[in-house]
This record gives sequence, structure tokens and C-alpha cells, in this order.
Amino acid sequence: MSKFLSLFPMPDAIQNESGVASLNTRLNWGEPALTIIDVRDREAFNKGHIMGAIAMPIHELVGRAQASLELSRDIYVYGDNAKETADAAKQLRQAGYQYIAELVGGLSAWRAARYPVEGI
Repeated sequence: MSKFLSLFPMPDAIQNESGVASLNTRLNWGEPALTIIDVRDREAFNKGHIMGAIAMPIHELVGRAQASLELSRDIYVYGDNAKETADAAKQLRQAGYQYIAELVGGLSAWRAARYPVEGI
């Protein structure tokens, strides 16, 4: 079994802060047990967002998360800027979510790395 694991290394576990390359690696691994949350307003989300991200504007974040996500879910969150991202992560942690990563650089870093985006 360990020989199998060495051939197919697992992506790194979720950290409090994560770079876009780390998230992309997990997505490419095909790991279904994570959620990407975009906390920007709906207009910004519709113009462009990380492929597979869900919209949960920051003023609705905790209520919507509690209605649809388990507390043990791996969650990557990003906003318009580092402060908004950190505020969103803090709200989720205070609500009891255990595995929250602030996506460093957010959508701008994701686009700069030429990873897939969706939007109008």
C-alpha cells in the first residue's frame, strides 16, 4: 500500500492561508471534499470567478454556509482584497468551521496563474 501512495502523492492538507497553486493542485487531484467561496457581491461574481466557486456575499456568508456546508468541510474563501478575505475567514471560523483557507491574492492571483475562470 505504501508503494502505491508514493506513486500518487496526496496534495497538502488545507492551511490557514493558501496560494492559488495549492488550491489548483487539489482541484486537479479531483478532490471533491472542498468548497470555494467567493464573498464578493453578486455583480462582481457574475463578471468573473474561480471555476467552481459558489457565491456567498459576505453579508450573507454565515447564514448561507450554515444552511449548506458541514462544519468539517475544507473551505477556500476569497474576496475583493486581503482584508475582506480575512474577515470572511474569521466569520466562518467563529461560526465553527474548522478548515478555512484564505486564498492569497484571490481572483487576481488565480487569473495571473492562468487557471480557469467562469463569468460573463
